[in-house]
Amino acid sequence: MAINGTKRRKLAHDGPDEEAAGASDSSKTAQKTFFKNAASWDLEQDYESRPRKGKKHEKESNRLPTKSADGRLEVLRGLEEDSLSVGSDDDWLDGREAEVESEPEPAKQEAPVKSEAQQIMEAQEELAKLAMAMNENPEEHVGAFKALARIGSSRIHAVRVLSLLTQMAVYKDVIPGYRIRPQTADGPREKVSKDVRTLRQYEQALVAGYQGYIRELAKCAKFEVKPGPGGQSLSSVAIKCACTLITSVPHFNFRTDLLKILVGKLSKRRLDKDSIQCQRALEILFRDDEEGRPSMEAVSLLSKMMKARDFQVDETVVNLFLNLRLLSEFSGKASRDRVERSTEPGPRKKKEFRTKRERKTVKEQKAFDKDMAQADAMVSHEERERMQSETLKLVFASYFRILKLRVPHLMGAVLEGLAKYAHLINQDFFGDLLEALKDLIRHSDEDAQALLDDDAPEGTGNGKDLSDDEDEDDGDAPPVRNLTRESLLCTVTAFALLAGQDAHNSRNALHLDLSFFITHLYRSLLTVSLQPDLELTRLANSATDSKINVQTTTVLLLRSLTAILLPPYNIRSVPPLRIAAFTKQLMAVAMHLPEKSCQGVLALLGDVARTHGKKVNSMWNTEERKGDGKFIAVSDSVEGSNPFAATVWEGELLRKHFSPNIREGVKLLEKGMSG
Repeated sequence: MAINGTKRRKLAHDGPDEEAAGASDSSKTAQKTFFKNAASWDLEQDYESRPRKGKKHEKESNRLPTKSADGRLEVLRGLEEDSLSVGSDDDWLDGREAEVESEPEPAKQEAPVKSEAQQIMEAQEELAKLAMAMNENPEEHVGAFKALARIGSSRIHAVRVLSLLTQMAVYKDVIPGYRIRPQTADGPREKVSKDVRTLRQYEQALVAGYQGYIRELAKCAKFEVKPGPGGQSLSSVAIKCACTLITSVPHFNFRTDLLKILVGKLSKRRLDKDSIQCQRALEILFRDDEEGRPSMEAVSLLSKMMKARDFQVDETVVNLFLNLRLLSEFSGKASRDRVERSTEPGPRKKKEFRTKRERKTVKEQKAFDKDMAQADAMVSHEERERMQSETLKLVFASYFRILKLRVPHLMGAVLEGLAKYAHLINQDFFGDLLEALKDLIRHSDEDAQALLDDDAPEGTGNGKDLSDDEDEDDGDAPPVRNLTRESLLCTVTAFALLAGQDAHNSRNALHLDLSFFITHLYRSLLTVSLQPDLELTRLANSATDSKINVQTTTVLLLRSLTAILLPPYNIRSVPPLRIAAFTKQLMAVAMHLPEKSCQGVLALLGDVARTHGKKVNSMWNTEERKGDGKFIAVSDSVEGSNPFAATVWEGELLRKHFSPNIREGVKLLEKGMSG
């Protein structure tokens, strides 16, 4: 019943088949739209603009959207994220924007922290692998030097120790028997073979790595780091490596840097285990040095170090000079500023006649021998002698500075050193040296008198209150001076200097007079005999086991008396008055000496009796007195004692001595005097 006559159709719900057909048409439309828009996407720009945080997502799927049972389209997550990143072609999702929940970025997976024991184990394996490779063929593993140094930069103490020791063993094995000249960048470039170029690259890598290793040793040696339980400190390990290298490869580059490490460790007033190790390394270097230059560099550094510290060093450092080879090899004479070499002409050879061809052949042979000597790194005799003369000047300069400053704890080492080097001292300097020794004895007498005058009633010994020193460290306390020992050392040194060369033949021309030392020893005999520590050995450094300057006072006394009464250069020139005065004084002294010292004095007098028995045998017979007047035992001079006016009655008392050795010694002495 339509008004306009048009018939209206009643809309009814679609059936299941129609609904399915409509959905199919919608799906095809969506697919066409997707493929149409996909052609215009800029995928590279889209990938570049994405944030690069977190790890990569899982591999995306390329499958098309699927239809669910209720007619909705399901899009895979990877494809959905792509569509969101594009942000312009999402109308194919049936007009609705897909809601995607933002997922948190995956957290970074940190590497698991390794334990210290595991790191040490891995470092050991790596070091062993590198060392084995370098030992087999070092030229093919040039990068191993840097790899070893890189492992040594670890913060773990044990790894650094292992690295230092491994590098020391590697360098000790691979260092050649010659020095390597560093290659300059602006030097001439010449065409060389492949083998030569490979060798040069290896040598430059070796020098660079070795230099870096020595710098690391110097840095580690300065800092005292407390080791772990049962381990070594890094400083001790560095000192050990430096000592091993200086004794094993002293000819190689950067020797001065190694010596600075050792000398710096010896600059302390008291030596520790590391310092003693450095001292022994220098002793080996001095003994085995055939070239002379390493010894000269070491002595120069030692002299500068002692001068900078005002000679406040241990006396064993000064005793290092006694290990130099020039004691037995050098033939010149020297002082602190100049050297005189022996100019005695040798036997003159008769000139041989040679033809022109023979002279040319000899000239070529000499040039060839010179080149071979340089290739073999041989040092000529003239070069070695020049090095030894420079070394001797440095030694004497150090000795004379110590004598001038009168350093108490170094006087014994210096005086014994001068006695050892007596045959190498220039005769023109002999008079000045004797005057210096006389000044030492005079000052020792003045100091001894000052100590007696300043002796306080509290018994401090030097006039100072004991409470002032309670808080002072024992290491900083001034050394105790043994003035008697110093004066005996001066006497021994003076006569050793005279006997060590030909100065005794020209002492009148040089105006050398040793009567001062003879008179001083005669006056001090009675005082020396009453000292309680006469037979006590001077304590040496137990760690170094040094046997220099450790003789007892009795030994020094007997050495002085032997030099005066039995001089080796002219034994018959000793005047009878001197022999008689010392004989009478020594017989009186023997009654107060301990047993061993008394035996030594009687043995010395027995030698005097066999040599000068006729000059003094009248003193054993009261009926043959040669002198008139009275014997003065405390005379200030030998001549003023009037010894021939006395008789040796002390022998009768020594016959009753409790020691059978002394009683036998007296009998032998009297037998020698009567024979």
